[in-house]
Amino acid sequence: MKKSILLSIVALALSVSSLQAQLPAVTLKTLNGSEVRTDTLSNNGKPFIIDFFATWCKPCNRELDAISEVYEEWQEETGVKIIAISIDQAQNINKVKPLVNNHGWEYEVLLDPNGDFKRALGCQMIPYTIIVNGMGEIVYKHNGYTDGAEAELIEKVRALIKK
Repeated sequence: MKKSILLSIVALALSVSSLQAQLPAVTLKTLNGSEVRTDTLSNNGKPFIIDFFATWCKPCNRELDAISEVYEEWQEETGVKIIAISIDQAQNINKVKPLVNNHGWEYEVLLDPNGDFKRALGCQMIPYTIIVNGMGEIVYKHNGYTDGAEAELIEKVRALIKK
């Protein structure tokens, strides 16, 4: 009994400490071909959201569309920034920019065709969303999307700003 409680406490401590991790250093590209190091991503001391997606992922596109509808309001209220990371493989990279333009997404979009950043963050499935606080620490992770889940995201961001 005591051993299982101790293991539970250790597991909880590890999961909490892993949430406070900094972003790993991986080099990605923008839609225009410029290189960006992920460990330098920031939002001028304000929280930001990283959302992994793929052109073929319907839940990903629904999530990014839902956020797009309220993104301007979120920015005005909290200053939050969305960074959408495409995990489309090299042969599909040319589909990302037309998809982004077609949906009218105003996000910063980065390309992770080899899945290096996705793997470094332990992402198993998409959509995969993380929130990074103003100090660059990962404070929230979420897999999957259900309609309305974007409301939880903005609540988490609001809570960070109030701290």
